[in-house]
Amino acid sequence: MQIALFQPDIPQNTGTILRLCACLDVAAHIIEPAGFPVSDRHFRRAGMDYLDQVTITRHNSWSKFQQWRNDEACRLILFTTKASGSYLDYRFGAADILLFGRESAGVPDEVASAADARVVIPIRPGLRSLNVAMSVAMALGEALRQIDAGIREMKG
Repeated sequence: MQIALFQPDIPQNTGTILRLCACLDVAAHIIEPAGFPVSDRHFRRAGMDYLDQVTITRHNSWSKFQQWRNDEACRLILFTTKASGSYLDYRFGAADILLFGRESAGVPDEVASAADARVVIPIRPGLRSLNVAMSVAMALGEALRQIDAGIREMKG
């Protein structure tokens, strides 16, 4: 299981997500360009000393990330408000990459169409979206729960 952030633009959210990845031993990918430098104090403050404990791969562009993903043969699962299927109904696999778009704009159509699946975290009608760091925490928690349950069933 891995997390990918497409051109993140809020340093505090990115730092928080990377801290989550460190704590849960999940690799993270940042697809450039990011809307802030890694030296940003808000990014560093949110990630605290956990940034040294997470495996982060920076991809210079979407095409470089796609090349890497194709070489690794990983499924790409996009979390988007434009999907119709709930993430709770999706069956995650251990090799999946959970992709999250920019806080301000999501992902472009080219990125959305490249995803193997698109899922949504259902929220109350009339509201736009959750904070991306909260979305990553919810999504990663459910995906890891499913994978752990599957492993326990196999050991049965």
